[in-house]
Amino acid sequence: MGFHTFPVDRAEALEDESRYRYCSPEELVAALALDGDETVADLGSGTGFYTDDVAPFAGETYAVDVQSEMHDIYREKGAPENVSFVTAAVADLPFDDDELDAAYSTMTHHEYADAAGLAELRRVLAPGGRLVTVDWSATGAGEDGPPTDERFSPADAVEDLEAAGFTVERASERPETFLVVATA
Repeated sequence: MGFHTFPVDRAEALEDESRYRYCSPEELVAALALDGDETVADLGSGTGFYTDDVAPFAGETYAVDVQSEMHDIYREKGAPENVSFVTAAVADLPFDDDELDAAYSTMTHHEYADAAGLAELRRVLAPGGRLVTVDWSATGAGEDGPPTDERFSPADAVEDLEAAGFTVERASERPETFLVVATA
């Protein structure tokens, strides 16, 4: 797979509201099943497009991205008060064991989904913690997002998550993307 990051010089594209056609804020928040007190991480937060949607429903929210420049853009845009910035790779998260109640990624699973990244997510998610993944599907047409050969199929994502110790609650495929909800 192609483990790459989104180009910072194209960061403004991450604020395009047409992205909601792939995952609406309501769908993401519902899949996370938050009650308002949880500690949540947005994996590959970029400019905070989806972080802004989830933060009002969580306690502490971490915007996690490997590119500090994305955090700079997000800070300039303005982040909710309960958002903290973490510059780290998913395979090397600076959280304690079982520290997170939930984590999610939107269109970034293909950037970190190897055995080390998934094991690290399992380590930092508390027992019963939810992981919501929305990403480009390898079975999609490839009109948007990374090339199809850099994508995972929903079945591959489920298999990899289960191998890392997650229990998959549901998985669905759409024309270009898939959604997987799993628990630690």
